[in-house]
Amino acid sequence: MTIALITAAFGSKAFWLLYLWLASAWGASELSKRKGYGEKWGLGCGLILSAIGVVIWLIVPPKPDSPWMQKRRRDAANEGEEPTSV
Repeated sequence: MTIALITAAFGSKAFWLLYLWLASAWGASELSKRKGYGEKWGLGCGLILSAIGVVIWLIVPPKPDSPWMQKRRRDAANEGEEPTSV
């Protein structure tokens, strides 16, 4: 009975670690895609380095024509405009 409980406790921790690993791979993939490097680079980095991969992609500078930079430019352009009232 005790061995079954220990195995179950280990299995639940492994399940949550699997979720963390998959979420970090997804997060790194999305960040690399938005920064203009493509999904594969982020996916590989996230799968190999887990949560550190997301931190790395937060540090990597975006390419000039990436969606990340386009959003920054749009936000900067809209910041100077007055908000319209509805």
